[in-house]
Amino acid sequence: MSKIALVFFIGFELCYYLLIAQTGIVEYFNSNIYLIAPLPIGGVIGSFLSYKISAKSETKIKVFLFIQLLLTFFYPNFNLIELFILGVSVGALAPLVINELKKASYLEIGLALVISYSVGTLLFNYDPAKREFIALLFTFIVFISSFFLPNEKEKTNNNLVSSSLLIMILWIFLDSALFETLSRNSDISIWRNGYTFEIIVFHILGVLSAFKINLQKFENELFIIILFALSYLFYFLEESFLLSIFYPFVISYYNVTILKALRKIELKKLSIYMIFIGWIASGAGLFTALENLTLFVPTIFLVVFIQFLYTQKNIQTKEKECIN
Repeated sequence: MSKIALVFFIGFELCYYLLIAQTGIVEYFNSNIYLIAPLPIGGVIGSFLSYKISAKSETKIKVFLFIQLLLTFFYPNFNLIELFILGVSVGALAPLVINELKKASYLEIGLALVISYSVGTLLFNYDPAKREFIALLFTFIVFISSFFLPNEKEKTNNNLVSSSLLIMILWIFLDSALFETLSRNSDISIWRNGYTFEIIVFHILGVLSAFKINLQKFENELFIIILFALSYLFYFLEESFLLSIFYPFVISYYNVTILKALRKIELKKLSIYMIFIGWIASGAGLFTALENLTLFVPTIFLVVFIQFLYTQKNIQTKEKECIN
């Protein structure tokens, strides 16, 4: 029972973030950065509060979920204060939810991600102004699940994470910029052009591959960058079918990679990471899409590839020196 509750807890809170905080509110307010600004500001403060408040994680989870539930009754007609408070609750819950991943097996994490990607994709085209029932249902499921979470002690590992914060920020930015661009493009929006089945299938394949493929750190990071480069290429070429294959795959793959890394660190450091990858990087991606700067993103790929080649050359040089 506790393991099922954990899967639902993670999966449907991720659904809430995708369909309500990330797309629902943004679209309802016509992507007006000034109107939605209280949400990310509250999110940053909430991330700090997630570890600053001296209470058990279980208690903090229930409190912030209760706040999220109350505010969801006002969806989507939020004023600035309500948006700020919702941002605080969502921002605090993000590191707390990921912290609960320490209690989950890879199978349970995979199932939670499959739920979030499948449900999120199926409901993506639902009118953002009419998602109040969805928002309430998801929050209610997460809130009830929070009472049945496993009680075993969380396992933390303060060793270096498998991927650096900088590369995580890059992945989130590339994802956010393309996602926000696609969601506003009626010509090549894969979610609105009949590719729902392909998107769900390749989200699932991306999750499975991330758990099954064992690559070295350098190879894994290069693999993800190449997948993102192909996704942007197919976007520029307006190849919707190929985009619906590669883009969902890389989203799932890199998110699993990040979650596998984040579940190794303590809550305080996790909260700081979430500020950068959950709010700053995604916010930069949204800004890039709104200002029509997506055409300049390939420059980033060029810089990254040069850096990878330089790093690989240094590794090979050191290996030769060790042999000699």
